[in-house]
Amino acid sequence: MLRRGRASLAFGFFAQGVAFALLVTRIPAVQDRYGVSDALLPVFLAAVPLLAGAGSVATERLVRRVRPSRLLRWSQPVVLLALLGVGAGGHGQVAGLAVALGVFGLAVGALDASMNMLGVSLQRSYGRSIMLGFHAAYSLGGIVGASLAWVGAHGQLALWVSYLPVVAVLLPAALVGSRWYVDGEPAPAPGRAGERGAVGFPLLLPLCLVMTFAYIGDSTVSNWSAKYLKDVLGGSEQLATVPYNVYMVTTLVGRALGDFGVRRFGAVAVVRLGALVGAGGFAVVAVAPGAWAGMLGFTLLGLGLSVLVPQTFAAAGRHAFEQHGPGASDAAIARLNVFNYVGFLIGSPLVGALGDAWSYRGAMLVPMVLVLVTLAYARSFAAQPDRYGGGHERPRTADVGRGSNGL
Repeated sequence: MLRRGRASLAFGFFAQGVAFALLVTRIPAVQDRYGVSDALLPVFLAAVPLLAGAGSVATERLVRRVRPSRLLRWSQPVVLLALLGVGAGGHGQVAGLAVALGVFGLAVGALDASMNMLGVSLQRSYGRSIMLGFHAAYSLGGIVGASLAWVGAHGQLALWVSYLPVVAVLLPAALVGSRWYVDGEPAPAPGRAGERGAVGFPLLLPLCLVMTFAYIGDSTVSNWSAKYLKDVLGGSEQLATVPYNVYMVTTLVGRALGDFGVRRFGAVAVVRLGALVGAGGFAVVAVAPGAWAGMLGFTLLGLGLSVLVPQTFAAAGRHAFEQHGPGASDAAIARLNVFNYVGFLIGSPLVGALGDAWSYRGAMLVPMVLVLVTLAYARSFAAQPDRYGGGHERPRTADVGRGSNGL
C-alpha cells in the first residue's frame, strides 16, 4: 500500500513539474499568441501566484472535510486542462487567457498544498526521510517540461500543438495513479476535528521565513540567470540559456541525494549545509569574473537551495502533528505553502529593482544574505526525539521490522 502510494505521489509531483515548466518557459510565446502588451504581462504573471496563494488558503479549509488525496486527485487534472486552455486561445482573446491562468493558479495552489500534505503524512508513515525524493521528481518533471518547451519553440509549433500530447499522456496517467494515493493516517475522530486549525502562526513563523527566502533565491535564478550571464558576465546568447538548466539539474541531484543526508546526519545539518552552499553560490555569482565562473555559482545554488523547501514542509507538518495531531499538520502545510508564492512574488521584482538602481552584482548579495539568515532558524527543523512516529530521524534500531514499507 505505502509503496504504491509513494510511487503514485512521486508521479503526481513529476506531472506538476512538467506542467509548470511548460507554462513558465513559454511565456514569450503566450504573450505573442494573445497579443498581450509588455505593460499588461506583469499583471498576468503576478495573478498566477496570487491566486495560487488563495487556492492554498482554501485548501486549508477544505481538508477539514475532504481528504487531501481527494483534493489532489481532482486538482491535478484541472491544472493540466487549464494549461491546455492557455494554449488553445488566439490573438486578442485576452479574457480567455485570464480565465485559463486564473483556473491554473487556483488549482496549482490546491495541488501544491495537497501534494505536500500527502508527502509529509507518507513520510510519517515510513518513519524516515522521503520528502526530498518527491521534490526530486518535481525537478525531473521541470527538466522534462523545459526540454519539451524547447522542442516546441525550436519547431515553431503552436502552443496547443505542444501542450495537447503532454496533457493527453499525463492526465489519464495521473487519474489512474490517483487510485493509490495514501493519506498516511486515519481520519481524526470527531472530537479532534477542531485540531485542524489549532496550529498557531508563531509555531510556523521561522519556517514561513525560510520558505520565503528559499523562493526568493529560486525566483532570482529562474528570472535573472540568463540576463545576468549575458549582460553582466559577457556570455553569449546561447550560453545564457545554460545557467537555469544547470540549476535545475543540480537541484535534481541535491534532492535525489538529500534524503540519505537527512537519515544520516539529521535535518538540521542538511538545512545548514544547504544554506551555506546556496549562499556561497550567490557569492560566486556576484563576484564571478566571467561566464564560466558564474556557471559554477549557479551549480552551487542548485545544490544548496534544493534541500530547503522539502525540509521546510516536512518540519512544519512534523511539529504541527506532534503538538496538535494529523489535522493540524495539513493546516500547517497549507499555510506554509502560501509563502512559496510570497517568495516568488518578491524575489524577481526585488532583484530587478536593485539591479536597475544599483547593480546586478550587488543585487545578488541580497538573496545571499536572506539565505544565510536560514542558519538562525535551523533548529526549527529538529525532530523531537521522544515522539516516535512524528519524526524521521529516529535511531536506526527503531526501524527493525519496518523494512517492508520501503521502496
